[in-house]
Amino acid sequence: MEVLVFLVPLALALGLLGLTAFLWSLKNGQYDDLDGAGWRAIADDEPAPDKPAP
Repeated sequence: MEVLVFLVPLALALGLLGLTAFLWSLKNGQYDDLDGAGWRAIADDEPAPDKPAP
């Protein structure tokens, strides 16, 4: 039972760290454009290669 003296504050500190990281990412706009990254991955933005002259 003495181990709870260490584990409870450790669990609270890790939870607070996770909450802080989530709020930081929310503040910095990490979740603003969820669909854009998916569309950019499949978009064909490269021009067609030129065919060499025979």
